[in-house]
Amino acid sequence: MYENPDGVKIGLEVHVQLNKLKTKIFCGCSTNYHNDPPNSHVCPVCLGLPGSMPVINRKAVEAAIKVGLALNCRVEEHTQFYRKNYYYPDLPKGFQITQYDFPISSQGHIMIEGEDGEHKIRITRAHMEEDPGRLVHEGTIDKSKYTLVDYNRSGMALLEVVSEPDLRSPKEARRYLDKLRNILEYLDVFDGNLEGALRVDANISIMGGQRAEIKNISSHKGAERALLYEIVRQKNVVRRGGVVVQETRHFDEAREITLSMRTKEEAHDYRYFPEPDLVPLKISGWAPAIKETLPELPDARRMRFVEQYGITDDQAKSLTGELVWANYFEEVLKTYENEYGEKLDPKFAAAWINDYLKAEINYRGTTLTITYKAGNRTGYAIGIEYTVAILRKLYLKEITDDNAVVVFRYLLDAPVGGEIPRLGKLAEDYIMRLLEEKGLLKVEGDIIVTAALEAIKENPQAVADFKAGKEKALNSLVGAVMKKTKGRADARAVREVLLRMVG
Repeated sequence: MYENPDGVKIGLEVHVQLNKLKTKIFCGCSTNYHNDPPNSHVCPVCLGLPGSMPVINRKAVEAAIKVGLALNCRVEEHTQFYRKNYYYPDLPKGFQITQYDFPISSQGHIMIEGEDGEHKIRITRAHMEEDPGRLVHEGTIDKSKYTLVDYNRSGMALLEVVSEPDLRSPKEARRYLDKLRNILEYLDVFDGNLEGALRVDANISIMGGQRAEIKNISSHKGAERALLYEIVRQKNVVRRGGVVVQETRHFDEAREITLSMRTKEEAHDYRYFPEPDLVPLKISGWAPAIKETLPELPDARRMRFVEQYGITDDQAKSLTGELVWANYFEEVLKTYENEYGEKLDPKFAAAWINDYLKAEINYRGTTLTITYKAGNRTGYAIGIEYTVAILRKLYLKEITDDNAVVVFRYLLDAPVGGEIPRLGKLAEDYIMRLLEEKGLLKVEGDIIVTAALEAIKENPQAVADFKAGKEKALNSLVGAVMKKTKGRADARAVREVLLRMVG
């Protein structure tokens, strides 16, 4: 049982941009603006010009219902839009069209890996709204000389997912965000790699005191760091005899501190009232049909991986924790069977894909999917067929584990940004040529025996120590043989040869 000594309570408001839609929520402007000039994807509706009338995007409503169902929410029979009135430069109308008393879904939950095992996080509501524009500050928000406004983002469909204050630490908050993003990617309603795709407002209090809200955090890591800082700040206020006040704060990612912006507004400050230009929506009949279209979600896929493939729960959690890795794993298994007419051991594949390839990519701080320089297209950093070819060589014991890692690293280091030059040859031919050129093919038989004889002759003390009962001395001899064979010998075979010679 996690004791939560500081009485930390965290609730998150996560703004999810439904950027897989082709058009904005209330107009026909394209959502594909990220590589275009500022203020080039706008119209009278998303600029809030007088006389312009919003029209609801049906696809946005369907996507919101899909998310609500995946979060185990109750989808309401009726939903309605309201005006949230406040002035800010990124809000050209002077109000935001959002939802208030009648959100599209509510009373849901998701499960995360908490501080003391599986932990349930309740979802208060998930409501629809339009995204404001984007402010670009010259310098930090508190010291900028001027601010520019880009309204390309204005009117993008947003879903605000509001949790109960069930999170008890910054680590749990980050895991919650990871899980939520994972679910959204499985649903194919947003691309989390695009700017502004997911933004977080974090509410935090300690020891039963007032809460502070940290606004517009743009990354999961940033949310964790902001919360860590805020816990220390609030504890220092209490320790010095002060009182934590309810306020809105900004997280400065460069300095990793939070800054006071204003006192926290209450709902009545926004003067909510029903949006007169949009009629209430009756959606009671939509949910059953949309539920039938839901894909296999992360938790279900994890359970299937364990049952169907016999891999460990930890491996299944890691692989299904990102849609791209779950797909990659199953594509490798399918491609191997199609190529060689036999099934690849899933446990063997999971160990290499999760424990070696994924670990290497995470260490580099990169991703499995990349944009190739040639043709500006996206794909895997190491194509499926190349991973299959390497696993085939390992299965046939034609290369050692260490040299397989060397090949993976070489392919990730390819000078064209991860795209492997095919030169008209099959992937297996390319891997074989690479192994031959770099001298990475496995050596056996007489080569190991010759190297072992040389190692014994050059290390008489290690031989004497082993014969005197110091078993660890054999490791020194194994290392000497591996060095002579440049890592191309199988360590177990080397050990067996040495034992026959000096045992």
